[in-house]
Amino acid sequence: MNANQLINMVMRLFMRKVVNKGISAGMNRMGGGAKPREEMTQAERQQARKGKQAAQTARKAARVSRRMGKF
Repeated sequence: MNANQLINMVMRLFMRKVVNKGISAGMNRMGGGAKPREEMTQAERQQARKGKQAAQTARKAARVSRRMGKF
């Protein structure tokens, strides 16, 4: 392996981690409530919980689709 390949490998690893953190943060932001938990009504808490569950399901589906794309 030459130096260029090593640098590319490390950069890909770093970029993958950064992009995944960004995607996760965006999904959490979309799925979470806009207010602090103490200020939410019961209905708002339920909706925020459902949004977080939907985001988690979307992440799992994305993971499965990436795995299926490898085959």
